[in-house]
Amino acid sequence: MGSAKNSSSAARAARIEEMRRAERARERRNRILVVAASVVVVAGLVAGGVVLVNSQSSSAKTSDTASDGKNGGTSGDSGHFVKGKDGVMTWSGSLSRTHVATKVSYPMHPPVGGNHNPVWLNCNGDVYTKPVQDENAVHALEHGAVWVTYTAKASTADVDALAAKVKQTPYSLMSPYEDQAAPLILSAWGHQVAVQSAKDPEVAKFFQTYVQGQQTPEPGAPCTGGAVK
Repeated sequence: MGSAKNSSSAARAARIEEMRRAERARERRNRILVVAASVVVVAGLVAGGVVLVNSQSSSAKTSDTASDGKNGGTSGDSGHFVKGKDGVMTWSGSLSRTHVATKVSYPMHPPVGGNHNPVWLNCNGDVYTKPVQDENAVHALEHGAVWVTYTAKASTADVDALAAKVKQTPYSLMSPYEDQAAPLILSAWGHQVAVQSAKDPEVAKFFQTYVQGQQTPEPGAPCTGGAVK
């Protein structure tokens, strides 16, 4: 009887010891898995940090390039003009907005968008009697201005009448521009129209539609405090 009791106690003790060994083994496995997972997470964070730093470095270089004018030369535009029933030409492609410090070769004259100078041309009803820099004028268009241009073929009466219109209209400007297809042209960001005279109904319509119109990339941006010629 005593022998059977001792045998049962020994078996129970053996099972308990076996259970303890199994539990210790599970704990060791869990610790190993936790350590391994931590290593993977840390490695991922390190790799992510490297990618982020490289990305930021690349972005900084791109920004520096844009700001120092090395992206100049081309306008960065793609597309072409599409003529509407009202005669307004609308640029169908993208118009780049990168600031550059160099001269820009635009695909249209006068330009209606594209890479431009960081300083806008004053456009608070300003009338310029000499040609202005395209790159500054395009920045004014980005602020929602309408730009009136004319060649030597335009009549003095039309030039004077349009100058009076501009002087009364904030977010507009006017200047001579010989390299254009018609004597009188009105331009806004992405839009342009040639008019027959200062009395052409399209003049008032164009001003009403595009002075700080829906096409404006930077509505409310200033038209003063920029370049004056």
